Amino acid sequence: MSSISFPYAGHGHASSSSVSIGDSQYNRLSASYEPPTDTSSFQMNPLSSHPPRTPRTSIMSNGSHVFGNDIYDTKADSEEKSQAIELEDSDGEEDEKPDASKNRVRREDVWRDLLKSANGRDKAFKLLQYSMKMYLLFHVAVTSSRVFRGQKRPPWEAELTHRLTSAIAGFSLTRKCLILFNWLPPLTSILAQHSSDSYTTQKGKQKPLLHTFLHAPPPVLLEFINGLADDAATFSKLGLIGRLTGERAGRLADYCWFASTLVNLVENSVERSVILDLQHQVENRLYSESMGGATTKSNPAINKLDEKELARLQRQDYWIQITRLKLLMDLVFVSYDVFRLKRAKGQVQTFAGLASAVLSSAKLYDKHKNMLSKPHTH
Repeated sequence: MSSISFPYAGHGHASSSSVSIGDSQYNRLSASYEPPTDTSSFQMNPLSSHPPRTPRTSIMSNGSHVFGNDIYDTKADSEEKSQAIELEDSDGEEDEKPDASKNRVRREDVWRDLLKSANGRDKAFKLLQYSMKMYLLFHVAVTSSRVFRGQKRPPWEAELTHRLTSAIAGFSLTRKCLILFNWLPPLTSILAQHSSDSYTTQKGKQKPLLHTFLHAPPPVLLEFINGLADDAATFSKLGLIGRLTGERAGRLADYCWFASTLVNLVENSVERSVILDLQHQVENRLYSESMGGATTKSNPAINKLDEKELARLQRQDYWIQITRLKLLMDLVFVSYDVFRLKRAKGQVQTFAGLASAVLSSAKLYDKHKNMLSKPHTH
């Protein structure tokens, strides 16, 4: 076999005694290859016998983890982040538990629990009574208008009006019977205060009960007198007491109701001022923390507590305003009876009574709903 020369070989590789057929073929291919002048990147010989590459899917598209800026965090930062995430998860679970339990309380259960009490039945009958009054008020206004004044009315209309009027009187008497003996709670409070008072006279005897009654808080004393007067007026309507005595008792009850409403309005204003002051304190604390650079990450526990406290105060302020509006409606209603106003008495008292019934029923409904949801949260 003849020798093969290598054009790019050095001095020591000028000839060879024995070369295989494969090597000769490789040298023939390499002799026609010229290396590129730009060697900054790797390039494959286009004349090589390597098979063409098949396209492969990217590893990033197979759901692998994409590393971001978190890989540069220190160990302390990662621990702080994990603690903050755990705290947020635990707080989220605590917040979701009451919400889920509240959702499990059905409206039927709330109304059933509400109607078990005398106060709840009184509110329900009051809603029915003043709804009927409002219907009769609009009915009279429509039938007495110029459009329907000369038209003949159907016979069932007079019967319906008579039945509704009788039902309104029946609901009024039923409500008065439901609040009978309402003077017992204030009496119990006064007697408890009398028995727990350690004040004694110079002779070693306890102070008289009349002294405790006269020094009782004004709202308690007004509620006690109002309850006694209401019972006397109700007994008069039932026929147990004379009519004149019942009318006088009714007048006294109206005066007590008027005075207690004014006292409750003052207490409501004081209570709302305290709530607003606390609310402003929490808001200022949250604002100071946010302006000082404090975030949920830096101090998550205090931030969560402040937000929950602010939500609680805002909800409490909302129901205080509902109570104030209800007291204003009661004040308008009783003012017509106390001052014996005649102008638009039926219309104003009907509207004020219905508004008071709706507001007080909403507040009582929310109270019973919260009471039913508490056992599920524990």
